[in-house]
Amino acid sequence: MARHLLALADFSGAELAALVDRALKLKRDSKDGVRNRDLEGRTVALVFEKPSTRTRVSFETAMYGLGGQVIYLSSRDTQLARNEPLKDMARVMSRYVDCLVIRTFGQEIVDELARYSQVPVINALTDLHHPCQILSDLMTVIEHKGALDKLKIAWVGDGNNMANSWIQAAARLGFALTLACPDGYEPDRDILTAARAEAARPINLVRDPVEAVAEADVINTDVWASMGQEDEQLLRLKAFRPYQVNDRLLRGAAPDAVVLHCLPAHRDEEISEAVLEGPRSVVWDQAENKMHIHKAILAEFIG
Repeated sequence: MARHLLALADFSGAELAALVDRALKLKRDSKDGVRNRDLEGRTVALVFEKPSTRTRVSFETAMYGLGGQVIYLSSRDTQLARNEPLKDMARVMSRYVDCLVIRTFGQEIVDELARYSQVPVINALTDLHHPCQILSDLMTVIEHKGALDKLKIAWVGDGNNMANSWIQAAARLGFALTLACPDGYEPDRDILTAARAEAARPINLVRDPVEAVAEADVINTDVWASMGQEDEQLLRLKAFRPYQVNDRLLRGAAPDAVVLHCLPAHRDEEISEAVLEGPRSVVWDQAENKMHIHKAILAEFIG
């Protein structure tokens, strides 16, 4: 039976840590000029209803770097746009490729594809979860800050799919997490409740971003209006204005705190130009690490 990556809560802390460790090793190998061919002769299909420059290029580069082949399918190229039953698509694609990487809207789409697929289904983003991105973020945090279970991490902004996956990561990996979200823009309630029930350290939800970043080792944010929310742009700009990650907000964080943003960034909206380009920003390492964590995921689930 194929193993799937649909949400971080489906894995133990040890399993998530092992994926990150594998990515760190693959990154070291790459820097040393070691060529890994673990997936030679294998093929992955990238099925993207939501387009993405970084996710597409990092997955394609990762698969090619492991010796494999890639087929990219946008929504207009697949039956997702033509109302073919997902179970039919999953069973047919399973006979063509060795893995399906899906970037879409509803979590129910990846869940149903996984239910009928005979090959691994990887969630490259849904409106509910963004597990691959958080794994690359965790990799970046470990590189810059060390052991996760000693850290306090802050999330500032929308309680979106990124926030949901950060919550699940905190429950599994034991770091303290505080999220600051405006009223009406909180993370998924069921995900938060389940994570708090098993977490070793606090997972807090507050309104005040200053409270969230107090003594934080890592500060993370994302765009205020995600893909598909463009009609809410003006309303969200007003609600989120006090949640900008800027130099004033960072005064309360730990002196050596680092700042994450998964990109693309709207400069001087959710994050100031000065912080994004400043010495605390590790966003370029974070962007590179998407490729290395995608290598680890593909090698683990296909191999």
